Amino acid sequence: MTVQWRKSSRSGVGDDKVCVELGRLEQGIWVRDSKNPDGGHLSFTSAEFGALVSWIKRHPER
Repeated sequence: MTVQWRKSSRSGVGDDKVCVELGRLEQGIWVRDSKNPDGGHLSFTSAEFGALVSWIKRHPER
């Protein structure tokens, strides 16, 4: 299976060393560290990923 990865527009901004890529699949979303693409990924259903994004937006200080 070939996954098309898309780097987050917020990755690597300024001195930030955090780089995240997202891959959309029929069964959900994969997330990986773009600095270590062979290091594995996290898998989320679309609902789980939506809940994660909502939580992050509600808690920007973390």
